[in-house]
Amino acid sequence: MDTKSQDPLLPADLVDPSLSRRGFLRGAALAGGGLVAVGLAACAPTAAGWTYGPVVTPGAAAAASAAATVAPAASSSPAAHSMAPSAAPSAAASASPAAGGPIPAGWSAHDVAAREVIRRYLGDLVPALKDIYGPVAFAKMAEILGAADDYPQLKEKPAFVQVPQLFLQDALQPLKPELDGDTKVFKLTIDAMEHKIDELLPPVAALGYNGQWPGPTIRVTQGDKVRVLFTNNLTETTGVHFHGVEFDDFFQDGIPFVTQLPITPGETYTYEFVAKTAGSLMYHSHHNATDQVGRGLLGAFIVDPKPEPVKYDREYVWISNDELGGFTINGHGFPAVIPVLAAKDETVRIRFMNEGIMMHPWHLHGMTMRVIARDGHPLGSAAFTCDTLGVNPGERYDVLIDAKTPGVWAFHCHILPHVEGTNGMFGMVNTLIVVPEKAHVDAIVTALLA
Repeated sequence: MDTKSQDPLLPADLVDPSLSRRGFLRGAALAGGGLVAVGLAACAPTAAGWTYGPVVTPGAAAAASAAATVAPAASSSPAAHSMAPSAAPSAAASASPAAGGPIPAGWSAHDVAAREVIRRYLGDLVPALKDIYGPVAFAKMAEILGAADDYPQLKEKPAFVQVPQLFLQDALQPLKPELDGDTKVFKLTIDAMEHKIDELLPPVAALGYNGQWPGPTIRVTQGDKVRVLFTNNLTETTGVHFHGVEFDDFFQDGIPFVTQLPITPGETYTYEFVAKTAGSLMYHSHHNATDQVGRGLLGAFIVDPKPEPVKYDREYVWISNDELGGFTINGHGFPAVIPVLAAKDETVRIRFMNEGIMMHPWHLHGMTMRVIARDGHPLGSAAFTCDTLGVNPGERYDVLIDAKTPGVWAFHCHILPHVEGTNGMFGMVNTLIVVPEKAHVDAIVTALLA
């Protein structure tokens, strides 16, 4: 389990050796129709889930011009959120018998729509599964999906390939620091943008760092001197907090009117500190935060310990939110959520980060999770094993998964209205896809790129 090995999810000519430790799906998203980068929300077809729309403030009015794609905002205090059905495309087309043949006996439109979501999720990856899992297992999958119908999604890229993904940016355009002496210098912008939660829905009016949601992963090594410059391209003020960092100078803590003045439009503000605390940390707005974090001003800040005591083969950053766009993982809702991929007997490290306003209990089917760190701090002898892990707002948990059983395993929030409605699964749903051999991971990527 060498964490320094080449990422198998990228062709050799695209792999930067310095990225190898990022492992896993950090390299899974490939430009132009390949496996894409990460984000999650309640946006599957006619999902009967719920969205907590952020309060629209005067400073956010311009960015909220596409509010028609978001649930109605609360009109009371900034902490208040209205509960309203998530915006989603009509199920009429997906539930139509013409989309996949006549409705089977005993089924309803619900069953047809629920199957349609999975068809969108797997897309043209389905034929490649025959060589991966063998003809017997493939025959069962084909029957479940109704592949004999030759439905349209068999010739289309999976939903998660059709939207921008964090892993794409992290793998192919990583946020590389400049060096100023022994200080690592990162430069980011804070932008208003349009963001697609789902490949079928119109984009929502969001905010992002470097024009993406979640923002690019900032990654350093414990003990590094870090300087981060944020240029505010918004029409409103903001501030940036590095969540979990232990500062020597409290004026670096990023709280407007407590430790600094807000960052005004057009201004560049600098944060500088030593990365003393190793682990899974975060960075996000701490100014009008219900609105700004809810609309996408969030990202992962990972401080690798020196040396790294944990051995793993692949890594997945999993940032949840539950405001703009509904229930999201890394800015997207199922089926537009990129899967966790692993070969049998590999170890996957998942870094759960909750940037939302609700607790989410993540449940893995078929296997267990070994919880090794909380809020960036190793649990040591207090590490524990579970198959359902509740992550509260602001918390981070690191887990290891021994991918011991091949298959497509559901991996979702277990608050059921966050994941499934009358028209199938949506929102906070993902899968762990375990294939028999490492070469099969490459085969999946090849199929997606074909």
